[in-house]
Amino acid sequence: MLERMGNYFSNWAHKYMPDPMIFAILLTILTYILGLIFTKTTWFGMILDWYKGFWVLLKFGMQMCVILVTGYALATTAPVQKFLRWLAGIPKTSAGAAMLVALVAVIAGLINWGLGLIVGAIFALEVGRQGYLNNRKFHYPLLVAAGYAGLAVWHGGLSGSAPLLVATKGHFLAKDIGIIPVAKTLGSPLNITVLIVMLIVIPLVMFMMAPRDESKIETISPALCKVGEDTGTPKSEWTFADKLENSVILSWIIGLGGLIYIFYYFGKHGFSLNLNIVNFTFLIVGIILHKRPIAYVRAIADGVRGCAGIILQFPFYAGIMGMMKFSGLVAVIAGWFVAISNATTYPVFTYISACLVNIFVPSGGGQWAVQGPVLVKAAETLHFSIPKTIMAMAYGDQWTNLFQPFWALPLLGICGVRARDIMGYCIALMFIGIPIYIILLLLF
Repeated sequence: MLERMGNYFSNWAHKYMPDPMIFAILLTILTYILGLIFTKTTWFGMILDWYKGFWVLLKFGMQMCVILVTGYALATTAPVQKFLRWLAGIPKTSAGAAMLVALVAVIAGLINWGLGLIVGAIFALEVGRQGYLNNRKFHYPLLVAAGYAGLAVWHGGLSGSAPLLVATKGHFLAKDIGIIPVAKTLGSPLNITVLIVMLIVIPLVMFMMAPRDESKIETISPALCKVGEDTGTPKSEWTFADKLENSVILSWIIGLGGLIYIFYYFGKHGFSLNLNIVNFTFLIVGIILHKRPIAYVRAIADGVRGCAGIILQFPFYAGIMGMMKFSGLVAVIAGWFVAISNATTYPVFTYISACLVNIFVPSGGGQWAVQGPVLVKAAETLHFSIPKTIMAMAYGDQWTNLFQPFWALPLLGICGVRARDIMGYCIALMFIGIPIYIILLLLF
């Protein structure tokens, strides 16, 4: 049954899922119209709100480009390739391969959302490659969809934006709800149960959606199976400049300086990951493992091809977030669900509203900033648990990432596929998971 469901949504996505850029444009138009209908903002005011938000993701967009290219470069080093080939060589069937990729992506996503994004993408690519090289027919679109699974669980993991924010002294809602330790959110029985369930459900669903009919299996493109080769000048012909470009000493000097800071950072902050330290670690370790500076330069050049979608589309999503936030539309949408809630149904409607808002505001921290005040006020009115409210919003924020291609852009670039190739399987998983979340929110 799940295989048929996966096929149905995959076929639907191939017919109706446009390029993510078109999706962003359609969302921009829809947000503009909804703002005119449901808020007091004028037609010109919505345009001003659009532009006001348009460039706020520039720093974040650059961070995403860096994590893509440094992660890719790290994955192409000899030691990492050797490990990935061993791990990727374990599955013998397409179903087993999809399950393994999903499991790796989910675990990495629970550690850190950025780590989950890049590890899931790189591992999906490598499993596809090993399947092709070993004459095993693995359904590559499903592998890539499984590699995206880390973004469906991240907000309940160690890098969850909203739970970490409310545990921070001086956060913007501190006067209303105080400081809420992560033990009451990420460490709650609800969240622990959700994580265990999803660690089982997501890999299992990916396993069961794999095509059994070999004629329906789409293997990886042979062009993606070629790891970048060293096409530099032969050593016997090296000039002084060539010697500098291939100097292992230069790589070790810069690498040693970077390692000193990395050890200092984790010694001071513990296992606290953010995009900057993840990017810096990928960069330094990649330089060291590539050994020669020019080899690293070439690896980065190969990886940067996948950044086009990020560079073009992130400003449009920032513009959508601007219209949602500054027009007050996100508060209106949240208010609809609050108005029909009671103490029993409130977490369910919070989850559903967060699922909807995430399509327009695909940022965990950004969504909490605009939706959090409305949810907190409603929870206080209904005498409902604030920690559970936070986690209900977190689950909704993460789960519709399976429908929203925003976060898939780096993965699509690395794996060399289109959104329509993978989103059908992601959407099928999304619909399977929604009732599971609702049941768990009602039980706990």
